[in-house]
Amino acid sequence: MSNTEQAKKGIMICGHGSRDKDAEREFGLVAKGLKERFPELPVEYGFLEFSAPNIHMGLNRLLSQGVEEIYAVPGMLFAATHAKNDIPSVLTTYEEKNAGLHITYGRELGLQDDMVEAFQARIYESLGLDPENPPENLYDTLLVVVGRGTSDTGANAEAAKLTRIVNENMGFGWADTVYSGVTYPSVGVGLENLMKLGYKRIVVAPYFLFTGRLIKRIQGYVEKVAKENPAIEFIQTPYLSDHPRVIDAFQNRVEEIMQGELQTGEETLMNSFKRRLAAGEVDVHHHHAEFVDPQDDTQGLSVSDKEHGHEHAHDHGHHHSHGHDHSHDHGHSHEHGHTHDHSHSHGHSHDHGHGHSHGVYKHIGHPMGPRTMIGEGICCCFMGQFTDEILAEEKDKIDNDCPKTAFAHK
Repeated sequence: MSNTEQAKKGIMICGHGSRDKDAEREFGLVAKGLKERFPELPVEYGFLEFSAPNIHMGLNRLLSQGVEEIYAVPGMLFAATHAKNDIPSVLTTYEEKNAGLHITYGRELGLQDDMVEAFQARIYESLGLDPENPPENLYDTLLVVVGRGTSDTGANAEAAKLTRIVNENMGFGWADTVYSGVTYPSVGVGLENLMKLGYKRIVVAPYFLFTGRLIKRIQGYVEKVAKENPAIEFIQTPYLSDHPRVIDAFQNRVEEIMQGELQTGEETLMNSFKRRLAAGEVDVHHHHAEFVDPQDDTQGLSVSDKEHGHEHAHDHGHHHSHGHDHSHDHGHSHEHGHTHDHSHSHGHSHDHGHGHSHGVYKHIGHPMGPRTMIGEGICCCFMGQFTDEILAEEKDKIDNDCPKTAFAHK
């Protein structure tokens, strides 16, 4: 391949985005690390929401460098809604608007050996041990892996699978998985239950790429539980960040695209998205919740946007009908000057003024799930999924949370 041909290719890393500026900065470190692996190619990155640059901006930067073929990889640990629906939607829309541009979308990071080994290295480091010379076992220690937690069963299962792999590799006395997101068990309740096993040393290891408000909330939970249980030693493992093995994992995903390996195996994320979109099975939110550059007038509706009826506005006027009466209006943009209007009559209207949403989760009322986080800074997206009965049962926590800034959004 000639230098001229190589100059027409580029790499795009697609992240979720965070209100936490430290998370934005750390995501940039991954792009820097990947650039070192592919010095001959331009490497850019962008986010779905909350953060700049958004994905459109990153793609624009590649086009301005003469790139005609883009290798796009999701900066996601597992394939949940963002990787399956939201990022492909943004990429498809952008490709349609730029004739001659070809974008190939790769796989999520997944449970590659590189990712597992990076996670294990972080755990060893938090224990003051050398990852290159680990002990034979850690039978006196309980490992608690904190997964992101989504409405996607498969993504939740991957976090549990990771826990089992790491447990067997490292030889903990016991290991289990808790989640910081929509599924169960939540971090607080999960820790309370696991402490009953009697271990005097507990490692809490978040399987997250970067810092952010969820990481800080997890740390807050652990500190609270540790203070209440001084006889137990709690060890907090740092998140993955730009560990060299994480960069290796991103490199692997780019090389899969370069070598055409995505077309020889199972259905790709992009092919799956296009098939489900054509069948009317996809409900996309995030590409119209992106951070918008006020100077950028390229983010209007594409042909497919108009055909599929997605209104690209920051104000999500989507309505969840759950067969119960619940008007739940959040006009707080996640800065939490938080007004809850609980009017329990028909036609559940759930207006998000904060520009993002979560998938509907069928176990939203699980006694160990998101309801345990009401009053602890739970995302208001989940509130609209709770039934009237749950909201009535948790009324005291809801009322007590309203006057204060939720911990997760401080």
